[in-house]
Amino acid sequence: MQCLDSEGLPRKGQSPGSLGLNKFFMSFCLGGALLLGICTQASATFRIHTIPAAPQAAAPKPASEVIDRALSALGTPYRWGGASLRHGFDCSGLVQYAFKTQDDLELPRTSRALSRLDAPSVKRSDLQPGDLLFFRIRSRSVDHVAIYIGEGRFVHAPRRGTKVRIDRLNNAYWQRHFQLAKRVVPEA
Repeated sequence: MQCLDSEGLPRKGQSPGSLGLNKFFMSFCLGGALLLGICTQASATFRIHTIPAAPQAAAPKPASEVIDRALSALGTPYRWGGASLRHGFDCSGLVQYAFKTQDDLELPRTSRALSRLDAPSVKRSDLQPGDLLFFRIRSRSVDHVAIYIGEGRFVHAPRRGTKVRIDRLNNAYWQRHFQLAKRVVPEA
């Protein structure tokens, strides 16, 4: 390190060239410190503020059990008349499987019979996780059922050649074929 005398000149034994290197080094350090200070200040000034989504009410325990069980079947192949992970599912078979955890609830086996169940009908705007959604696809009456899982989505076994999957209720196809919804999940 270089030492300067009282007049700012190098002391004996130091070359004048080393003074320029020392000034450069000091300028570099001061510039770095200044830049670091600016960056530190900038990070405090430019913070990203996020607005949390509206808190959704947690699904009641029976509904979450039904949804968890239905979601465990995601990817299982469609099979007409099927009602198990091993053999596959049709739409009402998936409902039977998902609601099997509800001891005090016996559901009919077909989508048409499920739609005629003595249970409260629900407006689309009032859907809650666990509600059953009914669709009219190929006939004059209900022929497809799904389980609403929240946030405009539902899980179902669509048709032959597909697997259990999640779809959106706001999809034009499903909007066109939607018929009604029913609340069959027992209150917690």
